[in-house]
Amino acid sequence: MKRNWIVIALLLLVLPMMAQNSQPQVVDKVVAVVGKNIVLQSDIENQYIQYRLQGLTEGTGQEMRAHILEELLLQKLMLNQAEMDSITVTDEQVEAELNRKIQMIVSRYGSQEKLESLFGKTMAEIKDEVRQAAKDQMLQEQVQAKIMKNVVVTPNEVKNFFRDIPKDSLPTIDPEFEIVQIVKRPPVSLDEKLQVKERLYQMRKRILEGESSFATMAILYSEDPGSARQGGELGLTGRGVWATEFENVAFNLRDGEISDVVETQFGFHIIQLIERKDETVNCRHILLTAKVPVEALEKAQNQLDSVAQLIRNGDMTFEEACKKYSDDDSKSNGGYLTNAATGGNWMSLRDMQEFEQSYPEYKNLAFVISRLEVDELSDPLPMTTNDNTDAFRLIMVKRKTEAHQANLKDDYNLIQNWALGQKRQEAIGKWVSSKAAKAYIHLDDAYKNSNFYYDWNIQ
Repeated sequence: MKRNWIVIALLLLVLPMMAQNSQPQVVDKVVAVVGKNIVLQSDIENQYIQYRLQGLTEGTGQEMRAHILEELLLQKLMLNQAEMDSITVTDEQVEAELNRKIQMIVSRYGSQEKLESLFGKTMAEIKDEVRQAAKDQMLQEQVQAKIMKNVVVTPNEVKNFFRDIPKDSLPTIDPEFEIVQIVKRPPVSLDEKLQVKERLYQMRKRILEGESSFATMAILYSEDPGSARQGGELGLTGRGVWATEFENVAFNLRDGEISDVVETQFGFHIIQLIERKDETVNCRHILLTAKVPVEALEKAQNQLDSVAQLIRNGDMTFEEACKKYSDDDSKSNGGYLTNAATGGNWMSLRDMQEFEQSYPEYKNLAFVISRLEVDELSDPLPMTTNDNTDAFRLIMVKRKTEAHQANLKDDYNLIQNWALGQKRQEAIGKWVSSKAAKAYIHLDDAYKNSNFYYDWNIQ
């Protein structure tokens, strides 16, 4: 049940709102006080509901609530320490981090509309509700970074950690794959780009001449599914969220002003400033994308067919072909597809399926990989790149591990992470014992006899 508290904090940032929207409210009361910070019964109940929705049912209901309370106590103790150490974050930093997290969640649910429908609130209302939670989390992260600053594990500690795991408790490791790719990204023709830009200039002209409003044109024509239904409105946003080209223009507009056509990796935009508030702006935009012609896609497919034949005939190695023909940045490291979670090359089918929701380049990848043998080359496969461009690619499984019981030889990096996690947990435990002895901590009687993981020095 012990989990990384940063992950918990991210969940607590947004998921409790779902519980508040869909569950009857409990009779609230203060169940814990840490310094100037309080924990409410509703905080525990809302997180308990989320655990159950995620299928986490370890222990009794009261035991799960005690675990949740301890996670909240840890967060409050870190906030208390941040205040004592005069750790601060600026409003601009909070806004940028909040926007980054919101974008992650929007990617997870597919669009801004789905997120707003799920919460029953506008994006602006969602941000208002979670802004303080985002600030608190940033402060907690700074305190945690200080705790973890010198926590490392040596090879000997990794070996000792593994040796102490009971043999019948060693987990089974899923098969993992190292995957290489050669990508052909057909270029969008200059004529197509000019036609898209001209369409946007005509829309801009109609808006300026009063024939239609910006919001109406966005609803009718914008290809951004996350904002079109809101008339292109993006909500108050700080720097560091949008594409650089978009951001540079948006933050230099006057109220009501409409930009010229702006090109980003996502396509072409016109932007209208709605309002400016401190270091944030609220804009509308209309997005149009230049499409890759069918003929260009067919040409890319045929090119990869020829490349695949060269590789299969032994006239060229995959590495040579990747370096010569691939249009993807991955060619600089031999075409290896990177695990979006770890930054390494190894990934499981489960990883690929999870990434599919947020990263278009992983779509259908697990299905293809599950049918390839090591060193077997796929036929040219249609794909969508991370900037939503149609392309084709060849896929090869470079190496594969079979399902097996964890061992030091094959799984050293994984076991090292387990050992490091345990050592970090121990470091937090020592920190809690030290700080809890000096801080004011009070618990409701219903929780005083809970079986906590850390020593909270409860009197």
